[in-house]
Amino acid sequence: MTFTRRFIVAALGAVAFASTPFAAMSAELPGNVRLVIGSNSTGGDTYQAASMVADALAKKLGINIKVDAVGPNEAFKAVGRDARGTTIMLHHDQSYLGNLYGQRGYQDIFKAYKIGPTVAINPGNAYLVKKGSKYKTVDDVLKAAENGTKVRVAIQPGGVSEIGFSAMKNAARLAKPGSDANLVAVNTGSQSSKNQALWNNLADVINGSIQANEQFAELPASDQKAMQFIWITASPEALSQAPEAGMGKLTRDDMLKYAAPKVSVPLKNGENFTFDKEFFFIYNKKMDAGIVKQIDDALAAVYKDGKLQAELKKAFFIPDFRPSDEALAHLKKKNDTYSQVIADIRSTQASK
Repeated sequence: MTFTRRFIVAALGAVAFASTPFAAMSAELPGNVRLVIGSNSTGGDTYQAASMVADALAKKLGINIKVDAVGPNEAFKAVGRDARGTTIMLHHDQSYLGNLYGQRGYQDIFKAYKIGPTVAINPGNAYLVKKGSKYKTVDDVLKAAENGTKVRVAIQPGGVSEIGFSAMKNAARLAKPGSDANLVAVNTGSQSSKNQALWNNLADVINGSIQANEQFAELPASDQKAMQFIWITASPEALSQAPEAGMGKLTRDDMLKYAAPKVSVPLKNGENFTFDKEFFFIYNKKMDAGIVKQIDDALAAVYKDGKLQAELKKAFFIPDFRPSDEALAHLKKKNDTYSQVIADIRSTQASK
């Protein structure tokens, strides 16, 4: 081939490349994807939700997705290093709450990463007391604090476990400034540690969950391990989608009795505080927009089909698909609401 002919062929190829629509050139997920999660456990709700969503997404796209339980710090590092889509992340509200509470290793996810779609809600976050406790309701707890009684609440500090406690302190502060100091955190680790704090009379109230603590709520009051729910933080909109049979002996109607608006934990603007533990994707800040759209579109098709929703509900999750743009706006709003609650409490403590 002469030099002139080679030049013409190359030029025509360049023109054809330049005229190719951008959408056709957008990146796609590779054939093998690592989905890191912000949990070290393969037996918890994060792994369970991630596995169900990953399986459905992989089938829809015809790729392999492996769920890797590495914990939050390692997950953020892994997704922060990979803009190609080879590594993506799934976690829940702890992703931004950790930053709001100043936990080590947590950045502002809205600045450091790209937010993907929401996929599911675990509506089980709850607060409990011993059966036979003098505190029958959250209102009893708040009134005790208002009257000068110290109420000890066992939590795991710095995130999902603490946000309801912060809301109770905020409600106490609104009812009577200074009374929030009478709600005292008993900082523990695992759920079993929180349970033990209640049984050993080291705490009056504990953070727990429907899944972990319903079995103790079934016990008779004579049993030293018997508990009762006083507050389920999930929004009534989320709980109303839970299976009617609920979990164990706790039906959906029972759950709604422990949630807003029947249980009131006020915010400054007069609304009731609620907290839905939501699972969502997190991407590298520079991940290609084509991959973001590919995942959004694939999940939209998956949720339209309905099979994943049925699987999620069987496992006591609420289907909760929002594409990336909607998810970003929704999660930012939650972040701003909870940020204000935490800031108001800190400002009150600082002024003492």
